[in-house]
Amino acid sequence: MKKITLLFLVQTVFSFAQDFQTPYEKGNGNQTATYEEMVKYYEKLDQNFESISIENFGKDDNGEPIKVVVFTPSKNKDNATILINNGIHPGEPDGIDATMMLMRDLATGKVSARNLKIAAIQSYNISGMLRRGKFSRANQNGPEEYGFRGNARNYDLNRDFIKNDTENAKSFQQIFQYFKPIYFIDNHVSNGADYQYLFTYISTNKERLGTVLGKYFNEKMQPEILSQLEKKGMLTTPYVNIHGDSPDEGFPAFMDSPRYATGYTTLFNTMGTVAETHMLKLYKDRVAATYEYMLSSIRYVEKNATEIRKKMDENIANLQPGNQYSLQWKLNEKQFQLIDFKGYEAGMKASEVSGKPRLFYDRTKPFTRKVKFFDEYISTKKIAIPRYYVIPKSEYKVIEHLKRNNISMKEISRDSVISVEQYRISDFKTLKNPYEGHYLHYETQVKSEIKNRGFRKGDFIVSAKQFGVKYLLETLEPEATDSFFNWNFFDGILGQKEYFSDYVFEDTAAELLKNSQVLRTAFEFEKIANPEFANDGKAQLDWIYKNSEYFEGSVNLYPIFRIP
Repeated sequence: MKKITLLFLVQTVFSFAQDFQTPYEKGNGNQTATYEEMVKYYEKLDQNFESISIENFGKDDNGEPIKVVVFTPSKNKDNATILINNGIHPGEPDGIDATMMLMRDLATGKVSARNLKIAAIQSYNISGMLRRGKFSRANQNGPEEYGFRGNARNYDLNRDFIKNDTENAKSFQQIFQYFKPIYFIDNHVSNGADYQYLFTYISTNKERLGTVLGKYFNEKMQPEILSQLEKKGMLTTPYVNIHGDSPDEGFPAFMDSPRYATGYTTLFNTMGTVAETHMLKLYKDRVAATYEYMLSSIRYVEKNATEIRKKMDENIANLQPGNQYSLQWKLNEKQFQLIDFKGYEAGMKASEVSGKPRLFYDRTKPFTRKVKFFDEYISTKKIAIPRYYVIPKSEYKVIEHLKRNNISMKEISRDSVISVEQYRISDFKTLKNPYEGHYLHYETQVKSEIKNRGFRKGDFIVSAKQFGVKYLLETLEPEATDSFFNWNFFDGILGQKEYFSDYVFEDTAAELLKNSQVLRTAFEFEKIANPEFANDGKAQLDWIYKNSEYFEGSVNLYPIFRIP
């Protein structure tokens, strides 16, 4: 009787396991789930396990709701949360399949996470996942079919986390602000060089993350997580940030500015990793490595959640009004560490296409040698954190973004005159070709002055003493790399709206020079200093106009103000 009972139990367990095999597990190891298969599978988990739920947040640009699958082990609302993002580039589907297995294993108890909530975006770029094909990832070794990098409007969503041109990006901000994760994982597949490593990673840039969290994450947390993969025979290294060359000469740490997923999440003191499995490794091995990285992260975060929260609090405590904050960074090319890099010998040979020399890697000649890893960035621009920003209600697009990111704001109750620091854009450069729907500005410079300005009832005053202070600084300070100004939110201020007719203004200009010693002296000095100007009557008239009260004061005047 016991044998029959035991056999029955074994058969029941086996049948149960078969029922919850993922589409990937049912395949040949080189196939990824379709969108429909993925949605149906998670619905099945939701129906069969109390710990699994599915929530919709916003939508993809094609109108489909973005679905988040959530594992909640208990009714304890204070559970720390890990947020996982999949399918931002659906041609890199490793995380999609790995997360389906992970959620199943959490639900069945195969993987334990008693005090940790796991929220995973099933597929962030739904429209890209639906654009399924075989050829768009020309450099990638499997799976057989996969999605496309761009979304329905051909945006690369991993450049849209600040500018929010897509419904996807708006949805992500809603998801992030709702779950408030203490750790974030964004699953990808690499491009670039060939080497022995299966798993590469982009850790949130330690300098931008902040001294406390940056040191903790890069020196303690990330190494401990990665050591678990190494113990299982999965080679790991920092993301090999080169394209078209051999890594033998060294490579820099990737700078994840706020346009990127982990660059955005660090604005709210959330540590993050971009998991980048190597494109040329077998698909089944890449899925396994992605699964193991998520599993090791869960085990670390569950064990150390209290310490992580403490470090987050310590980090934000350094961001007080009056303290210095770095807006711009550059790689320190004089500082590096030598790492034991496991690569393949690279060389040149004649191309069978052009006959010209081409790069190739010889996998029959693996090596381990010391390679320079440049992992230090130095600040090139700092500002003092203000006490407040003042935002006119006319800047409704900015206000909408701030509200979505849980930025606390107060309306001015009556028309008021306030002493503020105002910026005038003094210089900037602009890309010659469009980048993700924008002619992006860069190397922006400002001049500032203190002025009394009138503000209207309903304008907003925003305290910098709040949890989202880094988001405020990185978006509202024009000189920041991914500021709203650099993403063209304020291009209207760069254009002059009123002009003059030469024949009318000639007499006015003469009168202005006659009546103002200061203007006349400055005008004469300009002619002496600039011979071309002295010989250009039109330029002289324009100079007088722009240095008179007739010239509008709003040209290049940045419309968001600071209270130091």
